[in-house]
Amino acid sequence: MDSSDFEGRILDAAAMRAERDRLHAEGKKLVFTNGCFDILHAGHVTYLQFARAQGDALCIGLNSDESVRRAKGPSRPVVAQEHRAKLLACLRFVDYVVVFDEDEPRDLIARILPDVLVKGRDWAHYVSGRDVVEAAGGRVALADMVPGLSTTAIVRRILETSGTDAKSAQK
Repeated sequence: MDSSDFEGRILDAAAMRAERDRLHAEGKKLVFTNGCFDILHAGHVTYLQFARAQGDALCIGLNSDESVRRAKGPSRPVVAQEHRAKLLACLRFVDYVVVFDEDEPRDLIARILPDVLVKGRDWAHYVSGRDVVEAAGGRVALADMVPGLSTTAIVRRILETSGTDAKSAQK
């Protein structure tokens, strides 16, 4: 992977806030979503395309390796955060990637203050940072998920076909 494909797109929270301010000065809207994005698949691509369509630029809050382990178990992530960040940053509809170590992205969302917060409809009962975004005048958009496409389901299928215990795929 050529570094020019993702160079300048993987930022820390402070740099992302500066980008958000620059976008606002140009009258543009920033969209934010987050996740583990371990083993990138077509369901992720569909979801991220939906997210990008909600505004002018898309920032992905990417769970760090430690954050993924706490959420998914010791066997995850399958792909290291550095590589997940690079893959995401190379997608043409992804403008920025910010890695975060917390269990939830609420603090990152509060620092960045996106105009639109996107989550999968399966998270409709709880969207971390919803209160922050809505208090700042932004909105939440819920994306439909692609049935049968999830990293966990893919990992389980791989383990089952290899004869490994599918329970080790965790959540």
